[in-house]
Amino acid sequence: MALDHLMMSRRQALGLGAAALSALGLAACDTGEAPAPSGDSTSEQTEEAKLDAEAYDALLAEGAVATDEDIAASEWATKVRDAGSLRVGGVQTSLLFSSLNEQDGKTRGFDAGLSQLLTRYILGDESKQEITQVTSDTRESVLQNDQVDVVFATYSITDARKEVISFAGPYYSTQQYILVMADNDNINSIDDLAGKNVAAQSGSTGPSILEEYAPEANVQEFKTDEEARTALSQGRVDAYVIDTAMQMGSMTRNPGRYRLAGDPFGPVDPYGIGLPLDSDGVEFVNAWLRQVEDDGVWEQLWQICIGDRAGIESAPEPPAIGA
Repeated sequence: MALDHLMMSRRQALGLGAAALSALGLAACDTGEAPAPSGDSTSEQTEEAKLDAEAYDALLAEGAVATDEDIAASEWATKVRDAGSLRVGGVQTSLLFSSLNEQDGKTRGFDAGLSQLLTRYILGDESKQEITQVTSDTRESVLQNDQVDVVFATYSITDARKEVISFAGPYYSTQQYILVMADNDNINSIDDLAGKNVAAQSGSTGPSILEEYAPEANVQEFKTDEEARTALSQGRVDAYVIDTAMQMGSMTRNPGRYRLAGDPFGPVDPYGIGLPLDSDGVEFVNAWLRQVEDDGVWEQLWQICIGDRAGIESAPEPPAIGA
């Protein structure tokens, strides 16, 4: 679907790569899990921009498969191949990153697709994986307790987490973005938030970032994303600030209703692939990830899962692996 008035500039699109989409739920770096999509109570819900399942499945079916030598060189990969399945810690309620299709029973999205491509790379079949549902409170423990081999869950890389687990990647990154109604032409940058009523989600990094970057904004905190979007739709606030994946989720659920104002801002939040502490799987997964990016598969997966659904024509640049 072409959404001309939601198309972003090349500068914005690149901003989504060096700093794009996060926290589906309360904030990806804080929760790793998102609520199921729900509509606003204030106006008619437009049709959600659906993921092209046929294109998604075809892309996965063409994914690369590792050589026996590559597998044998990694203790972690050898363990997975010997077990016959990749045990993945993830979610199934994240609109853009990992969402369960109840009609065919398949989980699709940007995180889900990467995990399935990795499964295919090791085992030759993208379906040979077992998903364990995780939350922000369990992502480390499932790795520490050997309940899963890997975690894909919009998992922010932090120094504290690196003390107990290891990360491959990063494979994605995010910053804060300003969401306004599509017909709002008064807010076009962070500077325009001065004196405006701005929604933020309590418990996320949004309020503290706004305090630093937009100190003259009148910040109103809401417990959930839906409450913040409802306040925006009702005109009780002028803008809503949270990280970009949440904003993209809102645009995907309601094509034509919102727009992103200005450029992303605030600290860059990198997403990593969680692995057991000091696992040689880090080297193996990073080598696979570089191949996925070099072959253009990362870009194609992003376009199918996110770009085509949010009306963005150009995929961003992925962050530097190992940075």
